[in-house]
Amino acid sequence: MFGILKVFAAVCILIAVGVGFVFLEKYTIPLSKKTGHLKLLNPPAWVNESLKEKICIAAKAYDKDLKLDENAAMVIQRNIETLVPWMDQVKVQVTHDSIHINGRWRKPLALVESGRNKFYVDASLVVLDYLPMPNLPIINVKGLSVIAKTPSPGKPCRQDDLAAAVTVLTKLDQMDQLVTPQKPLLYEIDSIDVSNFNGRRNSRLPHIVLYTKDNTEVIWGAEFGTWQRHLESSDEEKLAKLYGYYKEYGTLQKGVKYINLCDPQDRIPLPIDKY
Repeated sequence: MFGILKVFAAVCILIAVGVGFVFLEKYTIPLSKKTGHLKLLNPPAWVNESLKEKICIAAKAYDKDLKLDENAAMVIQRNIETLVPWMDQVKVQVTHDSIHINGRWRKPLALVESGRNKFYVDASLVVLDYLPMPNLPIINVKGLSVIAKTPSPGKPCRQDDLAAAVTVLTKLDQMDQLVTPQKPLLYEIDSIDVSNFNGRRNSRLPHIVLYTKDNTEVIWGAEFGTWQRHLESSDEEKLAKLYGYYKEYGTLQKGVKYINLCDPQDRIPLPIDKY
């Protein structure tokens, strides 16, 4: 009798194990069939929801179900590198429940309008496709020579007059972060005019002029790094004068006709000389 009970117990255990395997097979999903969602890691504060959505759509390439496997990660990384110029050095990593996207972000500094084309460029002159970015001070570049063919997004727009404008804007952006992070000066700038770049129209007139939103002229002068050749204030002095004025008055829009940064004889107090 005892032997029969042992056999019966063994049979019950085998049946239970078999049922357990069936249960696990039914309710456990292989890793390659699991789905998850995308996560953008540490995007800068200026990245708005429209840009995030654009990146996620491009990453998924309209595939609603993201498989949590390395193949999906490679496909997403390739999609971003091909379709999203706003990110560089992209890294995609799969976790147990999501796919993480990380990389270096390209921040637009200048807006270029060429015919019907409208695009941004970053500090490296890389072209970024246009979409509204009201949370950033993006400056309209005017007076550019004709752009024969607009580079595709993600490619640099190598043009000397554009590069001169972007160099100035990059320095102003750096000063904003360093000196006036709570109230960036660039928010008061509407455009930068390079129509007289390198004196091509009139050698006696300023090469680069910025315009505030109330149309005050901020006369920058010669291209960055060429101030000695034109007997102007140094680039560092120009930045100091501009931000000294801005910190003293709290704005560039005080009803004056222009702010001249070029004259080396202008020895106004420079409260940010240390920068």
